[in-house]
Amino acid sequence: MNKDRALITAATADLTGRTALITGATAGIGRATALALAGLGARVIVHGRDRERAEATLSRIEEAGGSARFEPADLTRPAEVTALAERAGHVDILVNNAGVFHFTHTADTDRATFDTHVEVNLRAPYLLVQALAPAMAKRGHGAIVNVSSGAATTPGHGTGVYGATKAALESLTRTWAAEYGPAGVRVNAVAAGPTRTEGTAAFGDAFEAAGRSVALGRLADAEEIAAAITFLASPSAGYVNGTTLSAMGGLPAHG
Repeated sequence: MNKDRALITAATADLTGRTALITGATAGIGRATALALAGLGARVIVHGRDRERAEATLSRIEEAGGSARFEPADLTRPAEVTALAERAGHVDILVNNAGVFHFTHTADTDRATFDTHVEVNLRAPYLLVQALAPAMAKRGHGAIVNVSSGAATTPGHGTGVYGATKAALESLTRTWAAEYGPAGVRVNAVAAGPTRTEGTAAFGDAFEAAGRSVALGRLADAEEIAAAITFLASPSAGYVNGTTLSAMGGLPAHG
């Protein structure tokens, strides 16, 4: 049994007949989440910008017995975000996973870096929820999971703009949970700790050190964060709403 099939068969909740849209699903946490949700029976919409990486993700899902399709969009462009929602159509599960993280100190942060963080990490999730949540509410069910970060609550060197967008996303999570919860739509977030992905590999030893600083003493695997997302998206979390689940490896002891 290959790793992807093992991941799929390890899942327990049934999402047969549901459609899930995952942004940034061609690598890392997004790809692991796409595999996990497909394994629960969901029809997965894989969002990304790189068609070659998307095809690799689709192949892995299909080889493991799942169903998926690719929908490209540049999340820095509002019109493309809106078009993505329109092409997605009926969506039961939305995972706002796509994000950018360029770590710079305040004095060194240029306008383009600031704008890109706001556009991808904050505005794109807002527009997708705005477009898709009302239909979920009309149907009387739905689940939205926003992928946040420990940077939302813990200051770090150079994480100012990134952390601010994630803190705002956690605030929106609580607001959306209150707004759409009465109609049966649950909205939650996962605060991911330092995770080993293609994107974070570029940070090298510094990122490995971040993993050693948590109580578990290591980096997370993408599949571990995906498991937390999948739980919140599934019926297993049917009474969980408006929370940010910490998947950050725990705080180390001091003294």
